Amino acid sequence: MTEPEGRSVLFVTGMSGAGRTSVANVLEDDGWYVSDNVPISLIAQLVEMVRSSEVGADRIAMVVRGGDPAFATEMAALRRDLEEGGASTKMIFVNASDEVLVRRFEQVRRRHPLQGTGTLGEGIAAERAIMEPVATAADTVIDTSNLSSTRLRQIVENAFPNVGRRRLSIAVQSFGFKYGLPIDCDLVADVRFLPNPYWIPELREHNGREPRVRDYVLRQDDASEFLDRYVDLIAIVARGYLREGKGYMTLGVGCTGGKHRSVAMSEELSRRLTALIDDDGQPLYDVEVTHRDLGRE
Repeated sequence: MTEPEGRSVLFVTGMSGAGRTSVANVLEDDGWYVSDNVPISLIAQLVEMVRSSEVGADRIAMVVRGGDPAFATEMAALRRDLEEGGASTKMIFVNASDEVLVRRFEQVRRRHPLQGTGTLGEGIAAERAIMEPVATAADTVIDTSNLSSTRLRQIVENAFPNVGRRRLSIAVQSFGFKYGLPIDCDLVADVRFLPNPYWIPELREHNGREPRVRDYVLRQDDASEFLDRYVDLIAIVARGYLREGKGYMTLGVGCTGGKHRSVAMSEELSRRLTALIDDDGQPLYDVEVTHRDLGRE
């Protein structure tokens, strides 16, 4: 299935506990404007507001939760009204077996929305009766009973592909080991193997963003080779992250005080990563560099 041209409104609905939120998260990561649990009577207004506002989204996903016996009829009327207004609509129905739904609700110790004073099984049965005609009208039905989160992401992305290729966002952060490791780094590079400019009096009061310190650090033996190999390593990890559905990476680059070597190497690493392009001439990564400990005494 290919994504419709122009303004697209994608409805995500289905059985409670089947994974509507997981699908919405995938869509949001892929650039859709996602809104959850909006009353059907307000959806048309919200779509127009989002489209005409500074958000300017042309790909809008609405997570719609059933429960009312008239839900199928209301959804059909809403889609018809939106399409008459020039929008293309699609609907994903997320399903799972009764056994799996029971297990998931028991694991999180939550009541089913339609359970009332009855049993969990009765609540699931009541919702399934309401949602059966909605599933029949859906463009895509995804049974998550035996799906991993990675496989679910692949199915959603293949059914509704992103307008452009997903790029990994990479945050490069220099730091000083003497002040502790950053808590959010995926990879940490220790550049204390390089000579420390701190011990050179004319460089001590300067930092790795300044040419004199930067040039000193980068011309040291093994500095360039380390960067070459580290960029290659990042490429391997980046491919895996995107394949597994993770859209960002945080790289820590540390030296003793976070002022000289780590700063210069972070800046150069960021420059090299930013310069990489794909076969279409587009950047491979969105890169941002920060220096956690640069301002410390």
